[in-house]
Amino acid sequence: MDKTDRQAHWQNVYATKAEREVSWFQENPAPSLDLIAATGISSDAAIIDIGGGASRLVDHLLDKGFRRLSILDLSATALEEAKKRLGRRGDALEWIVADITAWQPLGIYDLWHDRAAFHFLTDPADRDAYVACLKRAVRPGGYVIIATFAPDGPERCSGLPVVRHDAASLSRILGDDFVLVGERRHGHATPWGAVQQFQFSTFRRN
Repeated sequence: MDKTDRQAHWQNVYATKAEREVSWFQENPAPSLDLIAATGISSDAAIIDIGGGASRLVDHLLDKGFRRLSILDLSATALEEAKKRLGRRGDALEWIVADITAWQPLGIYDLWHDRAAFHFLTDPADRDAYVACLKRAVRPGGYVIIATFAPDGPERCSGLPVVRHDAASLSRILGDDFVLVGERRHGHATPWGAVQQFQFSTFRRN
């Protein structure tokens, strides 16, 4: 799937499905919040949420006092949904409509969070482009949290194939610039009660 098709796919998903009609919906993104807290970053840290879409992570981060938040997604519709939900709370945030494999970051971030975007990159060239972007965007000493379907998780999502990962496979892809500092499994319950196995990996940039 090329970048144009990828963007059209996700625009259609968010235009035709309600918030609780997608498998990845979380009322409370507790695993991500726990791992972000575990890094020890301060509330003035710059955080970017890759594939953030209409996720409620941003709501919870605002509640915890974080203000320097950027949310990137392919779907403008998804980001508009989040902005509408947040109202004036979202006015000062950075909303970025972009494909992460082609995005050119203008700022430097203390923490990069990605829940379930990376596993859609089935082409090695797209994964390489993702890592190149990551290296431009995250400061030395900064943190990277990537969640994907675990090796025993689903093989497809939203009608698309995925590549399942564990901490070791992510470490090989990210390379020597990033050191694994933590990993955990999580059984995500979809809105209709199915359980999907995820893995969360936390890295620190050298």
